[in-house]
Amino acid sequence: MNIHSPVLDRDLTREDAAQALAVLRRWAGQATEAEVETLDPAVKRLAAAPEPGSYPDLSRFYPEDFAVTPDYKAALPDLQNGPASLIKGARQQIQHVGISNFRLPIRFRTRDNGDLTLETSVTGTVSLEAEKKGINMSRIMRTFYGHAEKTFSFGVIEAALDDYKTDLESFDARIQMRFSFPVKVPSLRSGLAGYQYYDIALELVESAGVRKRIVHLDYVYSSTCPCSLELSEHARSTRGQLATPHSQRSVARVSVELDEAAGTLWFEDLIEMCRAAVPTETQVMVKREDEQAFAELNAANPIFVEDAARLFCAQLLGDPRIGDFRIVASHQESLHSHDAVSVLTEGATFASESLDPRLFGTLFHIG
Repeated sequence: MNIHSPVLDRDLTREDAAQALAVLRRWAGQATEAEVETLDPAVKRLAAAPEPGSYPDLSRFYPEDFAVTPDYKAALPDLQNGPASLIKGARQQIQHVGISNFRLPIRFRTRDNGDLTLETSVTGTVSLEAEKKGINMSRIMRTFYGHAEKTFSFGVIEAALDDYKTDLESFDARIQMRFSFPVKVPSLRSGLAGYQYYDIALELVESAGVRKRIVHLDYVYSSTCPCSLELSEHARSTRGQLATPHSQRSVARVSVELDEAAGTLWFEDLIEMCRAAVPTETQVMVKREDEQAFAELNAANPIFVEDAARLFCAQLLGDPRIGDFRIVASHQESLHSHDAVSVLTEGATFASESLDPRLFGTLFHIG
C-alpha cells in the first residue's frame, strides 16, 4: 500500500514557502559553521538572510580607508566559480566565452624595423567545460596587460594565451587584436604622399591542441564595371553619345593563415600583394593630374567582383608564407541599390557552409 504525503498532493503556496524558510533558519541557528558550509550556496544565502523587518542600518559613506586583507578577499563571494548546481540552462560546453573590445596602446614592429604604437582593440576568449559555471573575465585583461609593454608579435600573443589558458583552466582559447595600420602612400602623378589606414586584425586560435596564426586585412579599392565600360564606349562610338561607366568604392577582406616556417609576412607585404592584384586602391592625396591618372588606371583595370576574388587569390597562392586563406569581396554598386559580393576560400581553415548574416555589411568602409 502506498502512502502519500498530503503536502505533496497539492500545489504549494507562499505560506508553505515561508514556513519552510522559517524551519531552515531555525536549523541554521543551531547548526555548526561546518554544517552550514555544506549547504548549496543558494540555500546558504537563504539561511543567513535576516528576518523581515530586521534589515541593518547600513552606512551611506564610502570607506576610503578600508583595506582588503587576504582573509577578507578569500571570503568574497565568487558566483562564476560556483558549483555546477548554479548553472542555468543546458549543461553544454561553450566554445568561446570572454571579453571583447578592451583597448590599450600596443607597440608593433614594421617591415623597416621601426616601431609604431597603435590603439588596439583586444578580444580574448576561452572554452568553458559543460560542468563549469563560468570564468573570471577580468583575468583575461590582467593576463594580457602583463604582456602589453612588449613589442607585439605572434610569439608574445602566444605567451599571453598560454597564461590565461592556465589561469582559467581552459583547453581552447583565442586572442584577436584589431587596429588601424598607417602606411604612407604616394599619389599617382603629382609627387604628393599621404597616410592610408588599413584595418588589420591579428588572430591566434587554439582548438584541440592546434594553434593557427591568422591575419585579416581590409583592402579598399575602386572597381569599374567592365560591362558598363563597354556599353559607354559603344554609345560614344556608334551614336556620339557621352557616357560614363559606373565604378564604386569596394572592399576586400583578405584573411590568411601564416606559415611562419617559410618566413615573416609583414603587414606591408600583404598590402602590396593586394595592390599588385588590384591596383585601383583608393587615393589619399589627389591633385588634378592624379584624378586623371586614377580614371585611366580604372579604365585599364575594369573588374567584376568575381575577377577581384580571383586576382587576390592568384597573389596569395604564389606566396609560401601563406597557408589557407579566404577572400570576401564587396563591390558597393553605384548602379544598383544592392552590392555585388563574392567569397573564395582555399583550405579547410576558412571553409564554411554558413556565413554570418551581417558579414557583407561589415565591409562598408567609412572614409
